[in-house]
Amino acid sequence: LWLSIFSRPPSTQFTRVQRCTCCFVLLFVSMFLNIMYYDLTNEAKSTGRPSLSFGSLYITPQQIIIGMIVELFGLIPSLLLVQLFRRTRPRQQQQSPLRQALSKANENIENSVDCPKKNRKGTLMFPWWCIFIAYGLCILLIGVSILFIIARGIEFGDEKTQKWLTSILSGFFSSLLLTQPLKIVSLAIVFACFCRKSNDDQEVNELLDDDYAELKPDEEYLHSTKKKSLFTLRSASRAHRLNEEEIVYLRHQRLKHMQMWAIIREVVLYLCFISFLYVVIYSNRDVNAFQQVDHLRKYFLNTRQSNFDYTKISTIDQYWSWLENSFVNQLRAQEWYNGDPPRNLTGYIDDKSNRLIGWATMRQLRVKAASCQMQHPIYSTCEYDYSFSQEDKRSYAPGWTNQTTQVYNAFIQKAFTYQSGDELDTYVYVGDYASYASGGYVYEYRGRSSDLQSNLSQLHQLGWIDDQTRAVIIQLTLYNPNVQLFTAVTVLAEFFSSSGVLTSSRFEPINLYAFTSAYQLVCTIVYMLLICYFMWIEIRLLFELRLKYFHRFWSYVQVGIITCSWTSVGIYIWRCKESQRIGELFSKTNGYVYINLQFASYINDVLSNLLSFCCFFGTVQLIKLCRYNQRLCLFIHTLQYSAKELLSFSFMFAVVFMSFVCLFYLLFIAKLPECSSLLGTAQMLFEMTLMKFDAYQLSGAAAFLGPFCFSLFVIFVVFICLSMFLSIIGDNFRRVRANLNGKTNGMFDFMFETFQRWAGLRTVTEEDIYSERDARMREEYYDPIERFPDKMDKLLEALNRIYMNQTVEGSVIKHTKP
Repeated sequence: LWLSIFSRPPSTQFTRVQRCTCCFVLLFVSMFLNIMYYDLTNEAKSTGRPSLSFGSLYITPQQIIIGMIVELFGLIPSLLLVQLFRRTRPRQQQQSPLRQALSKANENIENSVDCPKKNRKGTLMFPWWCIFIAYGLCILLIGVSILFIIARGIEFGDEKTQKWLTSILSGFFSSLLLTQPLKIVSLAIVFACFCRKSNDDQEVNELLDDDYAELKPDEEYLHSTKKKSLFTLRSASRAHRLNEEEIVYLRHQRLKHMQMWAIIREVVLYLCFISFLYVVIYSNRDVNAFQQVDHLRKYFLNTRQSNFDYTKISTIDQYWSWLENSFVNQLRAQEWYNGDPPRNLTGYIDDKSNRLIGWATMRQLRVKAASCQMQHPIYSTCEYDYSFSQEDKRSYAPGWTNQTTQVYNAFIQKAFTYQSGDELDTYVYVGDYASYASGGYVYEYRGRSSDLQSNLSQLHQLGWIDDQTRAVIIQLTLYNPNVQLFTAVTVLAEFFSSSGVLTSSRFEPINLYAFTSAYQLVCTIVYMLLICYFMWIEIRLLFELRLKYFHRFWSYVQVGIITCSWTSVGIYIWRCKESQRIGELFSKTNGYVYINLQFASYINDVLSNLLSFCCFFGTVQLIKLCRYNQRLCLFIHTLQYSAKELLSFSFMFAVVFMSFVCLFYLLFIAKLPECSSLLGTAQMLFEMTLMKFDAYQLSGAAAFLGPFCFSLFVIFVVFICLSMFLSIIGDNFRRVRANLNGKTNGMFDFMFETFQRWAGLRTVTEEDIYSERDARMREEYYDPIERFPDKMDKLLEALNRIYMNQTVEGSVIKHTKP
């Protein structure tokens, strides 16, 4: 039945639409019966009844009965609907071609439309209105099947429903491609050899002669209509030769059709590619990542309590207060709200949702106490800003002394001992003020909550954070089993040599589980196959175009997609190996070991950046598909015409903008936080360009220079530079639009018209034929007077250009004469 949609014999009135409808009824009824009896075969194994087994194949009598019931109940409605469609008479009885020919040959013969039709023996036919009953039964069966499939799927649950879908799809395709064709071939051989009727050919010929429907103007026979006439010895049709104009027109139409199908193939292929690209990229993003990060940021930074708000810390004492009163209590699960102890929550933090992997660490980086560059009578040593060369790497006794007689526990002594990055499994960290090395002095948050409190108090008393401290980095790894997300938490406090504390934090969710579903794996494989196909196309274009290949903008976009995709594959394999290492370490220790996800987060960031650029390039290339529409193509051509002018304008704008960046940075570096760095100043000026800036800040910083510099920037950048930019775009847009007015591609209109005819939304009338013929004649034989205004405009432009050149040459000659 499925294959008959594509191999419909011409001698039947059972249309392809009706066949497709019967196929869908059979599919949905089979799915309904399959899901109703699904998993009953597994229950049959536990009944203990006699069964037959061949290795892993297990067959019971109940399974055989269920299979027969499903096949029988699925075959009956499908068979009845097929017969109902096949035996329904057409609404209007049409004349046979022979009768039409006879009626045209002899005008005196009465019209034979009402002639009674010869009934066939043994053929049961239904009235024409039974077609509505057949379609109604199809809709009813499909609707009831969908309703019960949804209800049963909700009862099964997600996992069991996926197993059922896998079994039904595999069974459907194996039946369609293997078992059913073999069954059809076997039955066809049996019926052809033993059950063939003698009047089959006669019935087919009668059906072709009498019952074949009359063709509409936009239809044609799918089989040969040539017949030998019994009344004439000559052929009834004469050869009709086409003239040269008609051949050119038909060749042009054929080229349009070929171009149309090439465009359709390109659009469909690229839409499939961009769909798989989006699936691969967005499957690497978890929808719960933002909620996880937002919760942890509010939880650890404690922004809801003003006394212990980490973002408002400005002194060392405030930092110790936050550590001792807020942070240390959040690392261990405390009692519930009703006073019950936190049972089965060992290793969880106080939110009772995230488990701490191993323990948290607090790493300090210090600078050496060096002699002051300028001799001062009071201070002989100074502590400068952090750098790799100024980092202190010596080990000390508690209290930053060379030796001490007092005994401390191992965690306190270890906090004053320098450890390298290889020993700590840490890496370089980039902060807001400086980049910090991988080593340092580390305190580990291990033990009970009371022990942590006492250790922090001792570190505070010993002055673990002093004037030589430049950064304190707290790192911990969390795992949320509810959403299966790892989170690398880094809380940084940077201490300046000029006093003051700058706090920052990073919460990076990482999904270390690759291919959580078979759908993601299939989409990834198909996406890489498409990348290989695009690589083959680009390599072929490179050999064909040679150096001209690099003059095309879309070549760089395509190369960017291919490069980022293959680089992403390498980074993804690297991340999988790192995930495997972390997973093995986690399974061996059950989470009671320190695991640093800093390196995994770096790899994940690189992968995210590459996938983001893939998504960017792939989405930008959608503009390439707009080149077939004249209006949408204006944007691309405008940018092409404006390229040189925009390049010159960009250079001029960069010079002007950088001069204002230097001006604002040097004037307001100590007065405005936005001007504390060059990057912040540039960001502020971009906001001023968009007129989204509070000018009162500049007035408060400098009563005269603030408003003066602001006005100067608005005049030169906003009024002059932006006006020049808009003028360049506007002039080239008008030029492109004028050039395209006489060069209409019409491909999009041709495709839309072809689709309307194919879908039956528009039929070809005589007026369309005549109008198309007239348009063709006007294109070939146009009146020259219609082009006269354009020719005159070009002539005036040429004369004006010649006059201007002569004027300039004359003035130059006058000035050169003595």
